Amino acid sequence: MSAPKVLFGFHAVGVRLKTAPQSVIEIYYEPTRRDARMRQFLDRAREASVRLIEADGLRLAKLAGSHGHQGVAARVQALPQAHSLDDLLDSLTVPPLLLVLDGVTDPHNLGACLRVADGAGAHAVIAPKDHAVGINATVAKVASGAAETVPYFMVTNLARTLGELKERNIWCVGTSDDAPKTLYQADLKGPTALVLGAEGEGMRQLTRKTCDELISIPMQGAVESLNVSVASGVCLYEARRQRG
Repeated sequence: MSAPKVLFGFHAVGVRLKTAPQSVIEIYYEPTRRDARMRQFLDRAREASVRLIEADGLRLAKLAGSHGHQGVAARVQALPQAHSLDDLLDSLTVPPLLLVLDGVTDPHNLGACLRVADGAGAHAVIAPKDHAVGINATVAKVASGAAETVPYFMVTNLARTLGELKERNIWCVGTSDDAPKTLYQADLKGPTALVLGAEGEGMRQLTRKTCDELISIPMQGAVESLNVSVASGVCLYEARRQRG
């Protein structure tokens, strides 16, 4: 069994309480916070028969590794997920919609990407092991529970993985500021992997060359690019719109 991990913040811990309360080992909370949100949260925890432990802000910050804990942290067991990307794809009965992130190393960006992936109904998020951040407590908090629901696969060789997706007839669509074709001209109704790079640097050259198609997000104002999580949301929701 995997070692317990820490979740913090109302959303991240609340989603785990809702979806898998039996996996919550114990919850630490700040007793000086007595507002309605805390009271409702503690009521849910008691209904789930989860052990509650009072803790001051300093102890919570040490446990969470962040001062953004909102007065709540939890030790939880890791949830079982699909053993591999192949297992996940084999189990789907609808055209896959995947988000591929190349070079996203900031945990806040990854958390936000997982959140929009969950909202748009993406089946998984894929990233390379050597150019990405893993799921940590900060990612889980920013993701507001999506780190618990969206499969996140870190692969050894991203270009090879994209090649394997193409062998499954999944169309790999990369985003690039200089692409002549726009997002709204692309056909995203079939099996699709949307590939985005980190803001500024973009995709690595090999990743770019491996994509079947490159598209751009139309920019009408003074800024030249969008944050990767915002760009992910724009692309994923356009795919969702096309799929009806």
